[in-house]
Amino acid sequence: MKVTKKHKENIQEVLYMLHEVSFLSYNKRDQVQGWIYVPACKPKGIVQLIHGFGEHSRRYLHMIAHLTEAGYIVAADDHVGHGKTAMINNTWGDWGNAGPHTMMEDEHTLKTIVQEKYPNLPYFLFGHSMGSFITRDFMATYGDELTGATICGTTGIFRGAKEVAAKIKEAIDAGKGKESDSQFTVDLMGWMCERIPDAKLGNEWICADPYVQQDHASDPFDAFTKPTMNQALYDFTQMMQCIEGTDWANKVPVDLPIYNIGGDQDPVGEYGKGIYEVTNWLVQTGHKVQTKVYSGYRHEIHNYADIKNEVEQGIIDFMDQILR
Repeated sequence: MKVTKKHKENIQEVLYMLHEVSFLSYNKRDQVQGWIYVPACKPKGIVQLIHGFGEHSRRYLHMIAHLTEAGYIVAADDHVGHGKTAMINNTWGDWGNAGPHTMMEDEHTLKTIVQEKYPNLPYFLFGHSMGSFITRDFMATYGDELTGATICGTTGIFRGAKEVAAKIKEAIDAGKGKESDSQFTVDLMGWMCERIPDAKLGNEWICADPYVQQDHASDPFDAFTKPTMNQALYDFTQMMQCIEGTDWANKVPVDLPIYNIGGDQDPVGEYGKGIYEVTNWLVQTGHKVQTKVYSGYRHEIHNYADIKNEVEQGIIDFMDQILR
């Protein structure tokens, strides 16, 4: 296609609508790296995208493009110990010493920054995997500041987390918090390929597409091949325990709309059981939840070529319904 002057102006306008932001983490050590993607139109709302364990926010560019095309501003950062934040601070797999709410509080800081730039707009969260855990922690702490939330690839009780946490705590108490014992990671997540007998990379549980698997394994901003500190892994298990049961659900504002999505071949969500476990906790405490489970799909439903547009449109439809 020939690029006219008008096209060049449009391209330039879109490029100028990307803000890069940096702010001090809740851990008082790291500078968190974030981005705000703004559509070249009147925005209808803001979506803050919260990525998962061992990855980074640019793995969601397809979703970000779809959301901005639908008229939503999108904000995202790379968590402490992850992605560009880890690269700039030289803290791969090290989340600091501020405890299991660190990432959630960082997301609240990003929200404050975004709303200073773009005030008075409806505000939504989308969180995938560990990002869904962070989102659930956020909902229980700052839920009254939200218009709605989508949790993707979540679970109720994470298999074996309490038992592994006890082992990690012993190592931390022995002064090994800043060391990395790979056996703890194996104990916590090494079972996830249990339904994939021909697994070679070890990340096949995320998606059946070998190109997605290879991309995840070789991405220099992913922490797939990098160690996670014992203290960080312990904080991860404590993050999960903060969002369990009706005790957690009772802290979430009862009028907050929630969309809970995942795949029934996702080991994190216990092949569907864990997804419905979370929905049931919320329903039992008076919340209204829309739940959609995609049959035959693993952890990253948004990275399957045949359904990612449908998954993303479902998120957009959920938000658009609220705004009508």
